[in-house]
Amino acid sequence: MRRRQVLASGTALLSVVIAGCSDSSVVLEMDAATADDIADEMSTTPESDSEEYTIVSSARENGSATRRERFELFRRTDTVRLEDSFYDVTETELESNEVTVYDLLVESLPVDSATELDEIEYSDLPEMDRQRLDQIASADDQSDGGGFEIVVGYGTAEEVGDGSVFVPERQYSIVVHEGDRYLVSVHPKSITENEYRYEVTEVASTVDAFADRIRERYLFELTVPSDAERSVVEEAIADGYVEDDDLFQSVVDRIRERDGLSVADFRGTWLLEYEGVEYLAYAEWIRDRTTS
Repeated sequence: MRRRQVLASGTALLSVVIAGCSDSSVVLEMDAATADDIADEMSTTPESDSEEYTIVSSARENGSATRRERFELFRRTDTVRLEDSFYDVTETELESNEVTVYDLLVESLPVDSATELDEIEYSDLPEMDRQRLDQIASADDQSDGGGFEIVVGYGTAEEVGDGSVFVPERQYSIVVHEGDRYLVSVHPKSITENEYRYEVTEVASTVDAFADRIRERYLFELTVPSDAERSVVEEAIADGYVEDDDLFQSVVDRIRERDGLSVADFRGTWLLEYEGVEYLAYAEWIRDRTTS
């Protein structure tokens, strides 16, 4: 849709609102919806090299999969698409343990500072450290005293292994890059690590079958009794309706009476049919007249 964009990352996938050109606090937009559009709205498609893809594939092939980590993997969705099949994913926390993780605080040093601390050139760092501290290589020249400070997470000592000169034991205190010097301090902290079990259930083997499941639960026909309200809907289809007036409220209130695909306090997405065409309708509002 015009104001929404699906984002994918290594840890999570989500729908976010993208601000449009209008400064209006309300909007109604309706985009014609294909089966693929409906499926995309109600599922997530992980990249083939992502942890989500690996976990779901393993659970599908082996009955279940486990993972130890400090965060849930599927916080925002429980339906995942692999190829053209769709799976409901259950994520069960099995046990928790306290582990020590390490953060590095990296700060630029004044040009004229003097210290007897051990130094190492950035180019001489192990590959892991060069990758984790790559912001040093792209930082602005520090000779003007502009300052530089970052915090870099390294995880546990087990995850780091022998790949670092800073974790778990710091062997150097200063990194030098093109004459600029950076003080490195190591900060261990205790956090909770959980073990999760993942199980999947196939809910549809094709895009059309999954879209039909969504239609059965959420699709409704939008009827508007007046020509004035019909003009609101037509504008929502064409360019988006952004006027906070009684006509907008009347149409949106009628939509909000039905179950939405996703609904928050002042925004939501619905699947509806209008004059024989299916639409994904997105609305934002600022007044709640349905409870007045």
